Amino acid sequence: MAKLPLEGIRVLDLTLVWAGPYCTSFLADLGAEVIRIESINTMMPLARGPLAHPTEAMLRGMSPWAGGTPGRVPGKRPWNRYPISNAHARNKLSMTVDLLRPEGMEIFMRLAKISDVLVENNPTETMEKLGISYEKLREQNPRFIMLRMPAYGNTGRYKNYRGFGLHIEGVVGHTLLRGYADMDPSSNTTVLMSDAAGGSQGAFAVLAALHHRKRTGKGQLIELSQAENVLPFLGQFFMDYSMNRRSGATRGNRHPHAVQGCYPCQGDDRWVTITIYDDKDWEAFGAALGNPDWCRDSKFADAISRHRNHDELDRHISQWTRQHGHYQVMHLLQEAGIAAGPVMDQRDAYEDPHLNQREVFQEVFQEDTGTHRYPGPPYKMSESVINIRRGPVRLGEDNEYVYKTLLQISGEEYSRLEQEGHIGMDYREDIP
Repeated sequence: MAKLPLEGIRVLDLTLVWAGPYCTSFLADLGAEVIRIESINTMMPLARGPLAHPTEAMLRGMSPWAGGTPGRVPGKRPWNRYPISNAHARNKLSMTVDLLRPEGMEIFMRLAKISDVLVENNPTETMEKLGISYEKLREQNPRFIMLRMPAYGNTGRYKNYRGFGLHIEGVVGHTLLRGYADMDPSSNTTVLMSDAAGGSQGAFAVLAALHHRKRTGKGQLIELSQAENVLPFLGQFFMDYSMNRRSGATRGNRHPHAVQGCYPCQGDDRWVTITIYDDKDWEAFGAALGNPDWCRDSKFADAISRHRNHDELDRHISQWTRQHGHYQVMHLLQEAGIAAGPVMDQRDAYEDPHLNQREVFQEVFQEDTGTHRYPGPPYKMSESVINIRRGPVRLGEDNEYVYKTLLQISGEEYSRLEQEGHIGMDYREDIP
């Protein structure tokens, strides 16, 4: 079997929540040895989940992404069962060490000396308080690469602000673009595209730095502001403001020129999206429906009229879609050349014939969770088999390998580090 592209590269992972772990999941998929550095004395916010020792009642009260452990049951080690962590914990290793103690920091620096990359997405001051800097890492290894992924950058007045994806969305102006025209911001929902964007771009930046190092022999520090990274996604709105002094506003599923909407279908909470762009689409749409009388109404005779009477047109379309399943509507309209698609939930995605034909979901085992189907790596390569080689890593699962094989620590010293609280697979009982 051909070697994976990043075999031989070792990545230290000090990431949490989504953006950082998502980044390192790409590097692990490509064959890098990604080692998550964790502590059994501190549970970082959402690094593995919301709570170390939840009750079943607590889990039932949480959202699926946070508390959706299998069966909403904590299990023996609930921190290994949370979907927010397991979704991007494939192909990784985990070791534990207490970085808040001098000996723990010494162990970390010894590991950095034999590694290639560090990825972290903490507020700027977190690394400063720990005493981890690129300058110190470069002293250990002149070829070292460090990727920092703070929410708002490592300089400026926001550098130490904590920022989840929903906060970043607000700072770049995305939040006020989402919602219906008659909604105010208090009813908006959370969208976390900045995490996915940051993770993807962060992995690309590491690959670029590795390529640069291969050519020059030099490592480097990479700073990726998640807010600045996602801002260009909204380029048309910033251009509109800079040219016309016009701020974007919520318009639901409406399009500024076409007939566009999301319509209810048969079944429980089933919907379909439809876009009718021009007169040609309108004629084809009417023909697909059997040319009902309302399609021939003069109020819908041209694009301007249809847009002006969009609310009434939506009521007619909804009456028709309610009589059919969402896939049925999609197939009927797509055959007529109309853009239409079902609003899919996770059940639809798992059952989707196209995704399954491409083996997007892979069955993976993890001791504390069992066997489940996980989304696999998002790309395929002709010369390398990119898949899930190992299930979601458990806390401290690779302590013996890291300490005894990589750091060549004796069995006696290993036992001492266990007793002193550096090494383990369980969070302390006093951690909530």
